Amino acid sequence: MINLRYPLILASKSPRRQQLLREGGFEFTIQTSPVEEDFPEDMKVIDVPTFLARKKAEGLIQLSMNNIILSADTIVVQDERILGKPGSPEEAKEMLTLLSGKFHWVYTGVCIVYQNKCTTFHEATEVYFKELRSDEIDYYIKHYAPMDKAGAYGIQEWIGLIGITKIKGSYLNVVGLPVAQVYNKLNELNLLIN
Repeated sequence: MINLRYPLILASKSPRRQQLLREGGFEFTIQTSPVEEDFPEDMKVIDVPTFLARKKAEGLIQLSMNNIILSADTIVVQDERILGKPGSPEEAKEMLTLLSGKFHWVYTGVCIVYQNKCTTFHEATEVYFKELRSDEIDYYIKHYAPMDKAGAYGIQEWIGLIGITKIKGSYLNVVGLPVAQVYNKLNELNLLIN
């Protein structure tokens, strides 16, 4: 296990983030506070995930004197349009149809808070989908869980396995947490015990 100077609290209910952190050798507890995932309309798209990650962490800032708070937010962006979590199967199909045959960006914003000090960064990955047939999209929506994922897909699920032809950047960023970058930032902040 990785040794940290303070206990780590993950401010996320995402099972994917939890799994990635565990596989990365981190021990942590999970605690979240309710947050409205809204942002200023005029905000640059690239700033949205770090803004949201910071909001999630700030809800737990009172715990940061004796803990490290880690939060993250992932968005999918197609032609400057943010594709969040779909609200219905129809919206999921619309999103996947929009992504079909094109490339898009996945941005994950990360916030690390300790002793009331907040550090944010983001990671960007370019993802390319083949032309997806309508029946492939329907199959994915019926048999998997696109509703809890930005852009209505999980790269590690069936649609990613058969549909993604290329990525440029961090694969784990697309899953939901760029673990290497988190590890490196904790090291930079002198929060790892080597």
